[in-house]
Amino acid sequence: MIDKLEDRLNQIVPRITSDGFLRGTGIGNEVAFYIFDYPADEEMRMREYFTFLSTHLAKKHPEMRVKHVNLFEMVIESLEARGFLEKSFEKQKRDGDQALLKTLAPLFDGAKLSAAFAEKVNPAATDLILISGIGSVYPIVRTHNLLSALQPKMGQTPLVVFYPGVYDGQYVRLFGKLKGPYYRAFKLVP
Repeated sequence: MIDKLEDRLNQIVPRITSDGFLRGTGIGNEVAFYIFDYPADEEMRMREYFTFLSTHLAKKHPEMRVKHVNLFEMVIESLEARGFLEKSFEKQKRDGDQALLKTLAPLFDGAKLSAAFAEKVNPAATDLILISGIGSVYPIVRTHNLLSALQPKMGQTPLVVFYPGVYDGQYVRLFGKLKGPYYRAFKLVP
């Protein structure tokens, strides 16, 4: 028997590979941002799905220029490149989580992270951008802040956020609990 999440997952590939989706047909002048929300306790299942999706798109749609960014991995890579990763571990042990967050938050605010993100994905040379790792990078990165900062950088390139929580069209609720305003995205699959 197919459960509700599996039914929704089965709708993703046809949706994101359709010409209308890739051209932004039917969204007016809105940004081509989409959110696929899912129960946070299904995170491991979703990680398996990302592997399937990447493999499937590469095999069945090799003409599509797709970039998948795991935000957690991006933050770790950034800390390593700056020589801050080990220092971050030391600070957390010495001063605690809140002190570390206070130190890291300015490095990964919406404007700085969106600039690094846009450089990494090069939206003008990409057909589709997929984002995962949202729950793992919280509270360093707040999804609604990042998406707001990305709006002027993405052009018409569709961006899909895989979100461990709830999106009701006006608010994102990380893990179904932590509420942040965001209304400029469409639900990828109802």
